[in-house]
Amino acid sequence: MDFLSTLALAMGSSWVSGINLYASVATLGLLGRFAHLQLPGELGIVTNWWVIGVALFLYVIEFVADKVPYVDSVWDVVHTFIRVPAGAAMAAATFGDFDKGVQLIALLVGGSIALSSHGTKATSRMAINTSPEPFSNIGASLLEDGVVIGSTFLAVYYPVVIIVVVVIFVILALIILPKIIRFLRRVKAKVSQFFGGKQADENRI
Repeated sequence: MDFLSTLALAMGSSWVSGINLYASVATLGLLGRFAHLQLPGELGIVTNWWVIGVALFLYVIEFVADKVPYVDSVWDVVHTFIRVPAGAAMAAATFGDFDKGVQLIALLVGGSIALSSHGTKATSRMAINTSPEPFSNIGASLLEDGVVIGSTFLAVYYPVVIIVVVVIFVILALIILPKIIRFLRRVKAKVSQFFGGKQADENRI
């Protein structure tokens, strides 16, 4: 692959990893297997059948958990410590044939991109959970799955398009970052108020 294609794959894989890591790994691995795609650097590890199998198994679990209100938010909190490092690792692995300095830069940038997509996903799902009906969660989850699989295809076959998409998304994520922070503060205040009131009731008892 040329540098542009490698860059697109690094950016695209780290971005979608922040949304649904298991779907992105499985899709990339299956493309490598059945489309005879030669993945750059050390990214070829995702074509291992064991890696594909585990990714598909975990994707099935996430497919269910991600569509249940509040369970999806707990799942997202836990995966903060999985998706972001994995997105960084995917970007660094893509540049595995490059200098160590380039790999380190890819690691840092990839982690930041994964953090932006994961943070936006997690916050939007928390906001959706305020709706009393479950259908919005299911719709949002299916949309995210489609974005992940479609973006992986774009990263492989249309590198310029996925680079533009990721850059636009990161810019938008930075623009809405203050709103995200305010929303999280409100959630924290409500949680603190809930547990504070509960503790006060227990003290009166």
